[in-house]
Amino acid sequence: MTTGRATAIGFSAILMWALLALFTIGSAPVPPFLLNALCFGIGGGIGLIWTARRGFGVLRGVPWKVYAFGTLGLFGYHFLYFTAFRIAPTAETGLIAYLWPLFIVLFSGLLPGERLRPLHIVGALIAFGGAALIVLRGGVDPGGASAPGLLLGFACAITWAAYSVVSRRLGEVPTETVTVFCLATAVLSLVAHLALEQTVWPDGALGWLAVLALGLGPVGAAFFTWDIGMKKGDIQLLGVASYAAPLLSTLALIAAGITPATPVIGVAAVLIAGGAALAARASAAKAKST
Repeated sequence: MTTGRATAIGFSAILMWALLALFTIGSAPVPPFLLNALCFGIGGGIGLIWTARRGFGVLRGVPWKVYAFGTLGLFGYHFLYFTAFRIAPTAETGLIAYLWPLFIVLFSGLLPGERLRPLHIVGALIAFGGAALIVLRGGVDPGGASAPGLLLGFACAITWAAYSVVSRRLGEVPTETVTVFCLATAVLSLVAHLALEQTVWPDGALGWLAVLALGLGPVGAAFFTWDIGMKKGDIQLLGVASYAAPLLSTLALIAAGITPATPVIGVAAVLIAGGAALAARASAAKAKST
């Protein structure tokens, strides 16, 4: 598989994550960890069907540490994310949690054979500025955020960036292992739900369809395509391109009539596109020099 194709496959995860907010709204009033358990269960089911094509033998011989790492990455990120927003449900928390694309770009410089160029960093910072406009467009609440919530949001960003970048070091591990990560995360999410939440099921057929859509895409297939992108694609370019997710998510909400269109969204689009263009230019220069 070429780097370009793997990068395109990885970007499909970003497109699916752009629908996360829309489908999550549709799944209300299901509590977060129950929703997690349902969606990762569906995603794991997809993985089982995909893995069966090659045979479950591909999962044998994979060290238990890899399964532990993947499960901690998926469940740990979502546990920290949900807990952060329980403590501090503010835009600032969302912005801190969305530092993970920038951390992916920075951490990638520590990988063997990867070269982090200044334009990668500049592009990531410009794109982050665009994402910040989207996340904070409702205004800043100086007294709303609490330090523990912000710290958990920061830990959330570090967790997902570390999971993504370390996946690069596991390039020989088959992507089918994500099936086990999803199923284990579903089980742990169910335990967290039983311990922390009251059970509330989706409201009607549309609610169940939203849950199914989440499990098929943003909280299912997206983790498999992201794994391919991280292992075989352009990791710096994917890191910067990830800032398109909040923009695309907002556009989806506008199309659904949930969020109004504003000039801020246009400015954010220019910043995110410009940052991604700089990262693409740096990646092209990197490819020529190798």
